[in-house]
Amino acid sequence: MKSSILPYLTITTLLLLAVTIMAGLNFSFHWVFYIALIGQLSLIVMVYKILKDKYSTDKTFDQFYEDHPIDS
Repeated sequence: MKSSILPYLTITTLLLLAVTIMAGLNFSFHWVFYIALIGQLSLIVMVYKILKDKYSTDKTFDQFYEDHPIDS
């Protein structure tokens, strides 16, 4: 994954984590609701950006994982 996607991933993760923490600490419903809406919109934007990313590779499934290649 290219580093241009990482800010979207980080922002979305932090927003949805904040919703979980805020709901657990009994924050006002309005705050939790609006942050949840922003987090869901951020999730949609993140998925769109990842799917539309111009990334290509010459790797195949035969090569398994880059960090643990299978030596045949």
